[in-house]
Amino acid sequence: MRKILIAAIIFIGFYGISAQDLETARRNLMPVPANVNWKSGRLPVTKTFTVAVKGQTDERLKSYIFRAMRRMEGRTILELSRELSNDAGNAQLLIETNSIGNAIPKLGDDESYSLEINDRQAKISAPTTVGAMRGLETFLQLLEGDKDGFYFPAVAINDKPRFAWRGLMIDSARHFQPMEVLRRNLDAMAAVKLNVLHWHLTDDQGIRVETKKLPELYQKGSDGDFYTQEQIREIIRYAADRGIRVMPEFDMPGHATAWLVSHPEIGSGAPGATYKIERNPGIFDPTLDPTNEKTYKFLETFFAEMSQLFPDAYMHIGGDENEGKQWDANQKIQAFKREKNIKDNHELQTYFNKRILKFLQKGGKTMMGWDEIFQPDLPKDVVIHSWRGQKALADAARQGFQGVLSNGYYIDLMFPASQHYAVDPIPADTTLTAEEQKRVLGGEATMWSEWVSPETIDSRIWTRTAAIAERFWSPRDVNQTEDMYRRLAVIDEQLEELGLTHRKNQLMLLRRLANNQDIAALQKLVSVIEPVKEYRRYQVRKQTMLSPLTGLIDAAQADAPGARLFNRAVDDFIGGRETVENQAKIRMLLSDWRAAEADLQKTMENSPALAEAKQLTADFQNLNRIAFDALDALNGKQARSADWSDAQLKTLDEIAKPKAALEFAHLSGVKKLVAAAVESKNAVR
Repeated sequence: MRKILIAAIIFIGFYGISAQDLETARRNLMPVPANVNWKSGRLPVTKTFTVAVKGQTDERLKSYIFRAMRRMEGRTILELSRELSNDAGNAQLLIETNSIGNAIPKLGDDESYSLEINDRQAKISAPTTVGAMRGLETFLQLLEGDKDGFYFPAVAINDKPRFAWRGLMIDSARHFQPMEVLRRNLDAMAAVKLNVLHWHLTDDQGIRVETKKLPELYQKGSDGDFYTQEQIREIIRYAADRGIRVMPEFDMPGHATAWLVSHPEIGSGAPGATYKIERNPGIFDPTLDPTNEKTYKFLETFFAEMSQLFPDAYMHIGGDENEGKQWDANQKIQAFKREKNIKDNHELQTYFNKRILKFLQKGGKTMMGWDEIFQPDLPKDVVIHSWRGQKALADAARQGFQGVLSNGYYIDLMFPASQHYAVDPIPADTTLTAEEQKRVLGGEATMWSEWVSPETIDSRIWTRTAAIAERFWSPRDVNQTEDMYRRLAVIDEQLEELGLTHRKNQLMLLRRLANNQDIAALQKLVSVIEPVKEYRRYQVRKQTMLSPLTGLIDAAQADAPGARLFNRAVDDFIGGRETVENQAKIRMLLSDWRAAEADLQKTMENSPALAEAKQLTADFQNLNRIAFDALDALNGKQARSADWSDAQLKTLDEIAKPKAALEFAHLSGVKKLVAAAVESKNAVR
């Protein structure tokens, strides 16, 4: 019974559902459409459910419909027809499209659609087949069930994306990601209406693309982990079938170590220098030599081949984090700068970029690069990809450049979904004119892969990226954080049906760490701990690119659910909102955690793989004790002095220090309880 009560509290508290919100709570659309008009009525779903198509269509859409119906079967356990109906008037779902659109998606493709559902039929109308795909994803999210069976609620939706560029960058260079990782993440991208896979294929740690013209490049620079050209074509086809573009990134002139393993002659190092694939994270000195004609001959050959391989109109050249140390130390390069009247390394990189731009233009490509490539005299069709922020993006837009924002969407830094959700490519207080705003194409979530493996990458991308996808698709005023989290919890479960491992692999990692012991107590701990944020993992837990990513830090995830629930209940309790109910939530959670303390200690002691995290057990116990003491004080059971507060805060400061690169996400809530206990001076709530 106690477990049932805890589950009920988590469901109600975490998802923010109250009695008066039940009608709203069943509407779990993400991204939220541009316009939704809910109506009365429902369309029943039975085993006779059929789909018909009308107008212009193609095999992409037919295959998409087939996959959508299989997902619907999985949710309803109904065996549905494998064939499209010829009776458009009586089919339960009618999909009508005006145009096939582009077989290979392009920037600016029409992705709009309308969806109308009544008690007789659902109809998706779209200008293109890709628009119909977007409508199908919304349709699937509307599926509901009750005692009378499954159904779709009556509704009228008119929808289109706010931004044309809605991307996810996956870094396959630092840690290679197999084909199945890319396929399942493309499926998930389509489910939340993302439309660009930005594929980071080269860096200091690896060259991941086969090149027929320069085979030594990947043979010596990949450790054998690379994509054949046929595999790349397969991913491009797979993405196109889901209305997703694939844009490659070949990072240069910095992040270049792996390029130079096979071709040291184009590097900026000392004559005769040799290079090895980099095994550590970070920023490294090796760069391409922008003064060497061999560099350009090499890159002209490379880009000519890659332009044929990748059909997308855009190609990303990176261009970031070149600190210029080798350029400064190379006398030949310094002499070149003096000869050409190039005053600094930024101008030298611009010289390099302009040379590369000609190769891309010859291949019919538009150049894209990180903030560092920005120079006012570049052609205005160059796209600036901003990791520096909204101001840098806005400055580029004012000078006539199109741009994409990633600052605020670095999902590898392990910030909560709420923090990403609050960032907008065009904030409400923008000073950009309407014309300048059109140059902000959208944004991308970035999955840098220094600390992810094929086992853990899904848990770092999802489901926070679904919240980011909503920011790119939905109107700006769709910004209620708690409702986002409520809907995100539903989408989290739906994404599993696409093969994502973000939920199940956590349990697998915990079982492995626990050395065949029961993991229930360990799960309680993981519900309140998170990996350290930003780049602190580099400093507090030294690892290389060859280190196993199987520790407790790899099992822990951003947005620890127990901690989020606890912190919210504390804020509501201290703020005087539903104090009795929220104190009950707090006590129930603390009691549940306290009950796990002994088993957690036993698990830690009997698992060598958890040895680095043993101190977390004592910290967990102290947090529970301090929180209970503070609650007792707030209920008048025992007065607490300032000295007591000082002692507890000192203990909390020690607990705040990361152990095994992990930190307690609910520590802030405990601190608030302690402060409130002293302020109350024995006040009774």
